[in-house]
Amino acid sequence: MAKQRWQSSARWTLVAVVGVCVLGGLGFYWFFLRGDAPERARLPSRAAATTIAPGAALGSPDGRWQLTPGEGIFVGYRVQEQFAGETITKTAVGRSIGVSGTMTISGGQVTAATIEADLTRLRSDQARRDDYIRTAGLETDTYRTATFTLTQPITLPTDVAAGQQVQVTAVGDLTLHGVTKQVEIPLQAQWDGTTIDLAGGVGIVMADYGMTPPSNSIVSVAGDGELELQVSFTRAS
Repeated sequence: MAKQRWQSSARWTLVAVVGVCVLGGLGFYWFFLRGDAPERARLPSRAAATTIAPGAALGSPDGRWQLTPGEGIFVGYRVQEQFAGETITKTAVGRSIGVSGTMTISGGQVTAATIEADLTRLRSDQARRDDYIRTAGLETDTYRTATFTLTQPITLPTDVAAGQQVQVTAVGDLTLHGVTKQVEIPLQAQWDGTTIDLAGGVGIVMADYGMTPPSNSIVSVAGDGELELQVSFTRAS
């Protein structure tokens, strides 16, 4: 009888352990792995200005331009998170809508440009991740902004039609985590006659900026990632 009670107790203990593991796995999925990463930064589908037919030649973009905040405007990060000894990975994406900037175009060249992002406004699909990077990794409580400043002119293609997408490269200084490095950012660009849209990204090695990839007993972050931007400029008044 005692043996039967022990066997029954053992079975129920095993059932309980299995149940805890299953529920723990479901909780792990719910809090860390659920959800798909947003698409990469890309140009918006934008109709050409009402006074310019799509595909028509545009006038000169020379002048001063102001970054226009709004829906779909952001600067952010894209990194790989690793779970269970690197056997499970997830793409983590955080974005800040707190973006400002200016751009000057003269003689068919972008001669000056600055974009600044408020990193304290970075948001991802996990609030606990957002809280964690306040004091680890990006350490946004200490290093509150990231800034890109153009250091070489960008020669713009000639005879660009309304809504036509072109490829350009922005060479400049990226200041992140208190460290400034020269980077080259491949960008897609388009102009509809009133708005200049830019979208692209550049690879980032955390150690180059004095950052230690965040990690704890559950998850670790790869040592490299990507900075993304999706912004629009309109003529400054």
